[in-house]
Amino acid sequence: MADDRDDRPVTRERPPENVRVAGVLVAAEGLVGAVLAVVLGVRALEAGGARLYYGLAEAGMFVLLAAAVAGVGYGLVRGVHGCRTPAIVVQLLLFPAIYYALGPSRQLVWGIVCGLFVLFTFLMLISEQSRRWSMGDEYPED
Repeated sequence: MADDRDDRPVTRERPPENVRVAGVLVAAEGLVGAVLAVVLGVRALEAGGARLYYGLAEAGMFVLLAAAVAGVGYGLVRGVHGCRTPAIVVQLLLFPAIYYALGPSRQLVWGIVCGLFVLFTFLMLISEQSRRWSMGDEYPED
C-alpha cells in the first residue's frame, strides 16, 4: 500500500500572468471590502443605541466576506487551482451591484469604473490560458 503513494515533493507550478494579475485585482476587491467594513463600523459607533448592534453586525459580515475574497485573490497569486472558481463567482455577484450603481442610484462614474474593473477581472479569469491552467493542462510560456 505504501508503494502506491508517490513520495515526490509537491511542486506548485507558476500560474500564468493573467491569473496572477486577476489574483491581485481580486485581492484589491477584498481590501475595498475591508475598508467598507471599517467605515460601516465607525458609522455604527457614532449611531449608538440599537443601530450600534446592527451596524457592528453588518460591519462584521463585511469583514468576513472581505477576508474571504482577499484570501481567494492571494490564492490565485500563489497558484492555487481551486481559487479560480470562487473568484469567478465573486465577479458574477458584483455585476448586480454595478447595475444598481448605473441604474437606480445614478452613480454613473462609479458604476462605469467599477464595471470595467470587474469586467476586466472576469475576462482575465475566464480566458483560455487561465482555464487550461486551472485544469492542469500545459500552457505556452509567456
